Amino acid sequence: MIGIHSVQPGVRRRSVSWRLTLACAVLAAPLVTGCMDNKAQQGAGIGALGGGLAGSLLGPSKNKEQNALIGAAIGGVLGYTVGNEMDKNDRAKLNQVFETVPSRQTTTWVNPDTRTEYAVTPQPAYQVDGRECRQAEIASVINGKRETVVKTACRRPDGRWEI
Repeated sequence: MIGIHSVQPGVRRRSVSWRLTLACAVLAAPLVTGCMDNKAQQGAGIGALGGGLAGSLLGPSKNKEQNALIGAAIGGVLGYTVGNEMDKNDRAKLNQVFETVPSRQTTTWVNPDTRTEYAVTPQPAYQVDGRECRQAEIASVINGKRETVVKTACRRPDGRWEI
């Protein structure tokens, strides 16, 4: 009995860790390769990774894998929703914020078609692989529900910002 109990917890931990690693790899691979053209997919991927990390770090230490999976699920849904709601005009406004708005200054607008409200606060620019990048906190009110995500955009060779 003692041998069986001492082996099973280790096997279970490896199994959960293996699943978590696989889930993170599946979610991160398209982001790293740049295959996600759809803003909703990008938002879901980024939200899932951020939520998984937050869940793992902020939850009880004995349930890190479970917390990471729950955080990834919640982050993925929130990221998908925000990414899906941004239309062409919203993305143009967001590009303008990354281009012209001083760091830590919030810009707001309401989409006249969807009535979605946005508040975007960019952070200072920094360099990644020779490209200028900025993070921004994007708060939105969609159908009366407030959601907040942090997105990173980097300047493309044509001068536009790409999230």
